[in-house]
Amino acid sequence: AAPPSRNPFTRFQQAFERGFSWLRGHYHALLKRALAAPKTIIASFLMVVLLSFGLAPYLGENFFPAVDSGQILMHVRAQPGTRIEETARLFEQIEQTVRSIIPPNQLDNIVDNIGLPYSGINLAYSTSAPVGPGDADVFVNLTEHHRPTAEYVRELRVKLAATYPSVTFSFLPADIVSQILNFGLPSPIDVQITGFNQDANRAFAAKLLEKLRLVPGAVDLRVQQAADYPQFNVDVDRSKAQLLGLTEGAIATNLLVSLSGSFQTTPSFWIDPKSGTQYQVTSQTPQFRMESLNDLANTPLNGPGAASGMSSASGSYGDGSGGTAPGGYRSIGASSNSQVLSSVATIHRSVAPAVVSHYNATPTIDIYGSVQGADLGYVANRIARIVEESKKELPRGSTIVMRGQVQTMNASFSGLLVGLLAAIVLVYMLIVVNFQSLLDPFIIITALPAALAGIVWMLFLTHTTVSVPALTGAIMCMGVATANSVLVISFARERMDAGDDAFHAALQAGYTRLRPVLMTALAMIVGMIPMALGFGDGGEQNAPLGRAVIGGLVFATFATLFFVPTVFSIIHGRAARAPVTAEPSHA
Repeated sequence: AAPPSRNPFTRFQQAFERGFSWLRGHYHALLKRALAAPKTIIASFLMVVLLSFGLAPYLGENFFPAVDSGQILMHVRAQPGTRIEETARLFEQIEQTVRSIIPPNQLDNIVDNIGLPYSGINLAYSTSAPVGPGDADVFVNLTEHHRPTAEYVRELRVKLAATYPSVTFSFLPADIVSQILNFGLPSPIDVQITGFNQDANRAFAAKLLEKLRLVPGAVDLRVQQAADYPQFNVDVDRSKAQLLGLTEGAIATNLLVSLSGSFQTTPSFWIDPKSGTQYQVTSQTPQFRMESLNDLANTPLNGPGAASGMSSASGSYGDGSGGTAPGGYRSIGASSNSQVLSSVATIHRSVAPAVVSHYNATPTIDIYGSVQGADLGYVANRIARIVEESKKELPRGSTIVMRGQVQTMNASFSGLLVGLLAAIVLVYMLIVVNFQSLLDPFIIITALPAALAGIVWMLFLTHTTVSVPALTGAIMCMGVATANSVLVISFARERMDAGDDAFHAALQAGYTRLRPVLMTALAMIVGMIPMALGFGDGGEQNAPLGRAVIGGLVFATFATLFFVPTVFSIIHGRAARAPVTAEPSHA
C-alpha cells in the first residue's frame, strides 16, 4: 500500500472518499431492500405525505413575517374634544409610564406628534388617521441591543390600558415594510360597515365590536370614527333674524369669520413695499375674547339690511371709539345699538362625529384591529366567521366587508398557489418534450409531494407561518427536486436501453447518481442555511424562504433516492423481481 500523504488536503480527500464509499454501500443495501418491497415503500411514502399535509392547518398564515426594527409606533386617542394643551400634559404622563417599562439603556428617544398634521398634504400621508387635537402618535426608538420589540409592545398594551382607562391605545406598524403592506391603513384588519343609516350602523358596529373583542389574538380593536365629539349648536330664530334684516347665511358668515378667520371668505394680502413679498392678512376674534358661552352669544352680527348701529366691516381695530373686532366687527359691548348673536339665536351643547369617512361616496364606519400572540390568518378567519353571522343583523341597505392586509394576503396566497401548480405542470410538460414520453416525466414528479411534505414539516418544527416568502421558497424547491429526479431516471433509461431490466436499472441508477444528487441538494441546503437563520437586518423577512427550501429538499432528496427508483421499477417492470446477485457497475 502507498504510504499516507503528508498533504492535509489529500488526506482529507482520501478520508472523505472512504466515508462516501461507506455511505454509498449502505445506500445500495437499503435501496435493494426498498426495490424488493415496493408496495411497502409506496404505502409508507403516501402515508407520510398525507400525515404531513395534515399539519398544514396548524401552521398559521401571515402575509409577511414581522420584522424587529427596534421601533414602536403608538397611536393614542384621548377623550374627544380634549384641548391640545391638555393632550400635551397627558402625554407627559404617558412618556413617564413608557420610560418605567423600557430601561434607559435600551431606550434611544421618544418623539410625540400631537394633534392634526399642519397641512392637508401631511394629513393625507399620515397612516395613523388622526381626527382631532386629542389624537397623537408616539414614536419610541430603541437602542441597537435591545430586548425583542414585541415583548415591550405586549407590556405596554397591558400597563397603559390599566393606567389610563379613558384613553385608547393602538400600536401601529412602525417599519416601512409593514406600513406598505397595510396599504395606508393603520391596522392589518379593517371591518368596514357602509350605508347611509349612520345611527343604525354605529349601533351595529358597537355590538359587533364587543363580539370581536372575544376573538383570541385580536388586539387594538376600536371604532375609528369617534361619534361623541362635543360641539355647540346655534339655532337661529329666522323670524327674529328677518325682523332685524339678517339672513341665515349672513349669521353663519359672521360666526365663520369670528371663529375661523376671514381668509376663507374675503382673502386679503399685504405687500411689503420694500421686498414686494405678499403676506396673508386674516381677521379673527382673539382667543382671550372668546372664553365662554357668554362671549360667543355676544358675537356682533353684520349683514345686508341689518339694523342701524351695526359696525362696519371696514372699520379699524382699537380706533378709540370702542374698537372694532378682527374681521371688521365692533368689539363686544362697543355699541348699545349693535345686534348680537343671542338676540336671534339660542346655543346648546351636543355631540357629533369627529370625522365622516366615505367609501365610494357612501358613509363608512371602520373597525380596526391588530394581532398579538396569534397569526393573522387565524384571527382573520375567526373575525370573518363572526362578520358572516352578524350580517343578518345589519340595517337595511347597509353592507359589511373585511378589508385591509387580510384581503391582500388571501389574494396573494391564491396567486402563489396557482403559480406553484403551474410550475409543476410546466416542469412536467418540459420533461415530456425532453423524454418524448408521458410516463417517465410522471415518475420524475412523484418526488414533488415529498418536497411539499418537507416544507410543511420544516415550517411546523421551526414555528414558521405560511407567508409569501415561504410559498416563494416552495416554488423554488420544485425545480431543484425535479432536476435530481431527472438525473436518476435518465440514467435508469440508459441502463434499460443497454439491456437491463427495470429492477437492475433502478438499482444502478440510484447507486451511480448518488453523488450528483447529494451534491446538488447539499449545495442548495448549505447556501440557504444563513438565510433560514435570519441573519442580518431584516433577515426575518427571508427566513421562511430558506426554511421552506431546506425542508423541501431534504424530503425530496430521500424521495429521489428511494421512492422514485421504486416507482420506476414497478411501472417498467415486466418480469418477476428476483433478488439481485451481481454487484452494480462502478463506471
